[in-house]
Amino acid sequence: MKNYEEKEKRLNDMLNKLSLMSTRISTTNNSGVDLNLQKNQLISEKEEVEKKYEALLGEHQNLKRQFEKIKAEIEAKLDSQNRVNDKIDELNQETEGLIGEIDKW
Repeated sequence: MKNYEEKEKRLNDMLNKLSLMSTRISTTNNSGVDLNLQKNQLISEKEEVEKKYEALLGEHQNLKRQFEKIKAEIEAKLDSQNRVNDKIDELNQETEGLIGEIDKW
């Protein structure tokens, strides 16, 4: 009888272990499903962020072109203003020279 009791006890222990393993497997499967859902969510978020990044990159390029255009316009205006100022200085010098010659006469 003792032999049967030991076997019954071992059998019950094994059944308990199998039950625990079954619960763990079920939990692991659920975790795998959860991980897959999280992975898919992260992939969709990544794609959305990449689209926003591309849009921002395009906007940055557009703003950069506009900035360069405005900068070129300002430089052209400054260059034009500098030429006008140089001409004014040149005319002032000529005028002073002419006034000096008139004073000599």
